[in-house]
Amino acid sequence: RFCLPLVLASLPTMATGEEIAPALQDSWGDFWLFRFFVNAAGYASIVVPGFLLIQYFKRRNYLETGRGICFPVIKSCVFGSEVKSVHQDDGSLPPRAEPTESSTARQVFKLLFCAAGLQASYLTWGVLQERVMTRTYGATETDPGEKFKDSQFLVFMNRILAFTVAGLYCALTKQPRHGAPMYKYSFASLSNILSSWCQYEALKYISFPTQVLAKASKVIPVMMMGKLVSRKSYEYWEYLTAALISVGVSMFLLSSGPNRTVSTVTTFSGIVLLAGYIIFDSFTSNWQDALFTYKMSPVQMMFGVNVFSCLFTVGSLLEQGALLESLRFMARHSEFTAHAVLLSVCSACGQLFIFYTINQFGAAVFTIIMTLRQAFAILLSCLIYGHTVTVVGGLGVAVVFVALFLRVYARSRMKKRTKKLPPGDTPVQKV
Repeated sequence: RFCLPLVLASLPTMATGEEIAPALQDSWGDFWLFRFFVNAAGYASIVVPGFLLIQYFKRRNYLETGRGICFPVIKSCVFGSEVKSVHQDDGSLPPRAEPTESSTARQVFKLLFCAAGLQASYLTWGVLQERVMTRTYGATETDPGEKFKDSQFLVFMNRILAFTVAGLYCALTKQPRHGAPMYKYSFASLSNILSSWCQYEALKYISFPTQVLAKASKVIPVMMMGKLVSRKSYEYWEYLTAALISVGVSMFLLSSGPNRTVSTVTTFSGIVLLAGYIIFDSFTSNWQDALFTYKMSPVQMMFGVNVFSCLFTVGSLLEQGALLESLRFMARHSEFTAHAVLLSVCSACGQLFIFYTINQFGAAVFTIIMTLRQAFAILLSCLIYGHTVTVVGGLGVAVVFVALFLRVYARSRMKKRTKKLPPGDTPVQKV
């Protein structure tokens, strides 16, 4: 099944007059693996010349010998403007606002506002994501309608709005002096758009609840990537909760519902795409964590990553001619236009709510809110789109969320214990 689209593409006469499965009726150009390599080739056409230019400026020692009107731009992109911070905390999130001066009612209102904003943004985003990738547009009694197939265009829509919002925020508010070489954002940007693309494509083959649980299990590859990239060490409770998450996800995936649809027949492709999403997303978070050793705010990080995301996606879309095709699809279906725009708005607003919530209440409260959001997203998807969950699958979901809450509880206890220790006895914090 995995190789059949490629076989039919190379030997088209063999498929003449034969009936194939509905999941394989599309042309070989719509096969996800082919699209992945085409997109990667488009990104490479930008990355490779950029890499050669960076090496050229470094070999020429352009920082000391360069002159002219382009010097500030090249310096910012290739060399940066200042050295790394000695303490990583200097470049991380801004200090969390202390609630001592505000009344309890005001703090409760802020918490409810953050929770409602996060839930509304990401629950709407999840429902729209499944609607866009799994349902048809323009269906009538005589016309079955057509599906939107280009996941990269949706990634571009999300990134262009996030880039605009972050740029306006940086322009209107005071930000730290930026010192990181701009090209370093391209690594996180590339892995970020690939993870988002895999996330959208996976919905063509698996259900949304399966995707949500796979996201919850990304704790495991994040830990593995952390050991490989950042040489981090972990506590015993982190391995325990990671093992519980693995058990819960396995229970859900191995449980079989009574009704199988065509989309669930090709779950192998969906699992491969989810694995790609988790791997790329794990690299993104660890690379961004390393970039925070430069003095920058989260919104500056958001702006820098989205600059390259827009460059990569629009370049690849133009090379493939897919940008005009997607725009024509938007012109044919106004409902899709509304969904794509609202999808981008929810994504951009959700990122701003993330920064505000962590700044006001800390990472532990934010994690609890987002964990509840994942549970609500599964419930909402089952209610709207009719997904079935067996008893074993439901137990697997419960195990996953119990493990996530245990992880939040253990992390908060560890931080409280660390704060009580004298400064000289404070251990190295382990993520």
